[in-house]
Amino acid sequence: MSRPTPLRDVHESLGATLTDFAGWLMPLRYGSESAEHRAVREAAGLFDLSHMGEIFLTGPQAAEALDYALVGHLSALAVGRARYTMIVNERGGVLDDLIVYRLGDEEFMVVANASNYEKVARELQERAKAYDAVVEDRSDRYALIAVQGPRAQEILATLTDADLAGLKYYAGLPGTVDGRQALIARTGYTGEDGFELFVAGEDAVPLWGALMTAGEPYGLKPAGLSSRDTLRLEAGMPLYGNELDAELTPFDAGLGRVVKFDKPGDFVGRSALEAVKDDQPRRRLVGLVARGRRVPRHGYPVTRDGAVVGEVTSGAPSQSLGKPIAMAYVDTGADSGLAVDIRGSHEPVDLVELPFYRRNK
Repeated sequence: MSRPTPLRDVHESLGATLTDFAGWLMPLRYGSESAEHRAVREAAGLFDLSHMGEIFLTGPQAAEALDYALVGHLSALAVGRARYTMIVNERGGVLDDLIVYRLGDEEFMVVANASNYEKVARELQERAKAYDAVVEDRSDRYALIAVQGPRAQEILATLTDADLAGLKYYAGLPGTVDGRQALIARTGYTGEDGFELFVAGEDAVPLWGALMTAGEPYGLKPAGLSSRDTLRLEAGMPLYGNELDAELTPFDAGLGRVVKFDKPGDFVGRSALEAVKDDQPRRRLVGLVARGRRVPRHGYPVTRDGAVVGEVTSGAPSQSLGKPIAMAYVDTGADSGLAVDIRGSHEPVDLVELPFYRRNK
């Protein structure tokens, strides 16, 4: 049975179509997913992300434990800042992509994907055993609400006196929103400016209501998983299970920059990743733009002259481009003459560099 978030009743009252996602009952859409997508690009959208996992590492050696457990250099992270990173296995395969927030000198919060957070918590507990650090999965205590879009700061500013203008991208600060304690983070998964609010589960419903009321004059709409997926696809952001999995290394995904070999000490997967860091991957992750109207979908073969040279990992109609788009792994060197096999019809596509969409800053 799918697990509800603290906002389930709110979603139902708004007429959301609910679906199972990674064992959670989540809003797929509230009405028109294209309208929700446009709201985030043009004004703002409100997302329930309470299915994500929050895992805390505390103690004198919490930073060193994370340096060993993850591919990033987390001990170099300043208090109040966040970093995108990954946890890999001994073979260098990606177990999950993560955001790590440094909340204090000896306190970190690791945010993991819903489908993986229990696995990530177990791995962190095992990898931290040799360090003076405590690993605690606190996911059950938190709700996570995101306000994303060009008017997100204006909306949130009506409910908090926190210094939003001074808050940098990939940074967070404690504050109150509508009188409720929150970690206010300038992060997101849409390609737009925005904020993610980590709050106690019991505060989720009143905070959602306050944000809906505050955002109404600005064009804010509640947004579901469907629009979140098309937004992140336009922004070229990977989704675990599609663009990332345990058979792929960060280098395969074009994300080798997150692997920090110059940090002190060893880390899990280091030897395997060092062995491939200078190799040209057999396949690379690229963007595809369809010339026609048919949509490339996950799992569809990418072909050239009838031969399979890759596979689509994510695909959808793009509201911003007005054309179907996809991310795909294609053979290195296969740069032109590509098509996607859509139920036996080889539909021509153009290869482009990611992302498809960049916001105006």
